[in-house]
Amino acid sequence: MYINDLPAEFKAALPILETLENAGYEAYFVGGSVRDTLLEKPIHDVDIATSAYPEEVKTLFNSTVDTGIEHGTVMILDHGQGYETTTFRTESTYTDFRRPDEVTFVRSLAEDLKRRDFTVNALALKPNGEVVDLFDGVRDLQNKILRAVGQAEERFHEDALRMMRAVRFAAQLDFKIEEHTRAAIKDNAALLEHIAIERINVEFTKLLQGSNARYGLLEMMATKLNNYMPGLENVDIDLLGFAELLGQAQPEDDTQAWTLLAFELGLTPSDTVIFMKKWKQSAALIGTAKRSIALLNELRKGPVSAWQLYTTGQALENALAVADLSELEVDTQALATQFTALPIHDKRDLALTGADLTQELGLQPGPIFGKILHQVEQQVVAGERTNQASELLAVARNLAEKEKK
Repeated sequence: MYINDLPAEFKAALPILETLENAGYEAYFVGGSVRDTLLEKPIHDVDIATSAYPEEVKTLFNSTVDTGIEHGTVMILDHGQGYETTTFRTESTYTDFRRPDEVTFVRSLAEDLKRRDFTVNALALKPNGEVVDLFDGVRDLQNKILRAVGQAEERFHEDALRMMRAVRFAAQLDFKIEEHTRAAIKDNAALLEHIAIERINVEFTKLLQGSNARYGLLEMMATKLNNYMPGLENVDIDLLGFAELLGQAQPEDDTQAWTLLAFELGLTPSDTVIFMKKWKQSAALIGTAKRSIALLNELRKGPVSAWQLYTTGQALENALAVADLSELEVDTQALATQFTALPIHDKRDLALTGADLTQELGLQPGPIFGKILHQVEQQVVAGERTNQASELLAVARNLAEKEKK
């Protein structure tokens, strides 16, 4: 088949393919960009595969970067864009179930395509728009089927992360996993233990935001992949509830997705921190999730105080979004309005500072110093005191005198 009108991203990269072909080499667009074009989805990275060896590629272009030259990948810089260009290759055994022990450069496109993960990703596109389809990937695209190239077990032994990619693609593309591919995932799920959690995190996070995240999660559970993921072992009932929520609404970002998961797992704020650290999440995501879970757990019990809203701080938007996703029966708009009406939203807004305590009251930094500031902050948030410097200084003076007695 042919793609009659190439996307602009491909057209911009055509000079690179033409340069390679004019030098006597084969060159194709490959991978996800071809798949997404056929699915009429936006494309992102444009990857190129060629029969030219890395050193041959580098002689043809003025500006290149060795991004992965040991595996045959050179980044060609052209008009402000970077295009990863990889030599056709075959790969040897995978003793770590992730990276090949040895890569051999070849001149055959067929040899290169048959090492790829799924048929829908094993498509190549010629500069003239002709699609090279050696494994019926186009048919699988039309039937919305995710099928491993060749023997599924071999593909997963080569790279165990491909099992996570399978359930992620199922969620993102709303494709069904083909029977033999699915069975191979279940039989080899334990291989996931060999994969770095950072890599699993990327795939799982994309799954959670897929258009059919519910199906992806159910397939992840059916194939037992979750038994080899930190904190998700033996929590199938919670994950089923989580899957149903994702079947009704999609989180807008990573933080919402992971906070919703922690909430559905019934984690405390401290448990949330432990769980997120096992997944190597960022400090920012962990902090927001922790404060969100603290508020959500209180909302589950009943009304919350002004102080509880205040201490949620900038995490409030995330917490309220998760409350809506979780179908927690609370008026999130009213809570947002209540937060907006607070006299201060951060301790930096307080009209009393540590310098005031030192200069006006002669106090020195220490336990009492911090205790006084905290008590004043609580009184202002509760509406018991106005946020005026003179009033707060008087309150602080009284508190200081009590502490001295």
